[in-house]
Amino acid sequence: MKHKRLPLGIYQANCYIVWDEQSRKAVVIDPGGDFEELKTFIENNGLNVEYIILTHGHGDHIGAAAEAKEYYNAKIMIHADDYEMLKKSDKNYSSQMGYKRIEIEADKKLAHGDIIKVGNVSLEIIHTPGHTKGSICIKCENKIFSGDTLFAGSIGRTDLEGGSFNNIITSINEKLLIFPDNTEVYPGHGPSTTIGTEKKYNPFLRG
Repeated sequence: MKHKRLPLGIYQANCYIVWDEQSRKAVVIDPGGDFEELKTFIENNGLNVEYIILTHGHGDHIGAAAEAKEYYNAKIMIHADDYEMLKKSDKNYSSQMGYKRIEIEADKKLAHGDIIKVGNVSLEIIHTPGHTKGSICIKCENKIFSGDTLFAGSIGRTDLEGGSFNNIITSINEKLLIFPDNTEVYPGHGPSTTIGTEKKYNPFLRG
């Protein structure tokens, strides 16, 4: 498995491309904008995009989802609890974030424990409500793509519709910190980290 981080869109949300080196089949996680930059990387590396997985339904993470779906004929996937958010610009905040109004429909509703396969690569869906009701993290080998649930030294905001501080802390403690300390974490914004580092230094998780 290989992956690439591309900070995209006006909010520089981290888009991740994950692919199987042998088959060149790929999944795009959170195409937040700048479709041409995403397209260039994919074409330069000879990748075949099969799926677009959204860690949640906020506008800064979905900005290029419709373009990517149309261009690659790829299936959009989002957790069932954020499915309706994706269809309404006032719910996904795209109309308030400097984007055009984004209203799209996912092809598949995800649930906790789902496995998405691209070639020989398996991605496990972990439902981590708190930032939104349908927020997910995606585990692949020793890597977790954590969306806006867990950041390096911080956690996702919980003051928007569907957010809950208690839920996000529970999600992180019970569904993410259970993994080995050397598990790599790739958040929806900012630099990568590890589970061990966040256990030790994240002020929201200590004590």
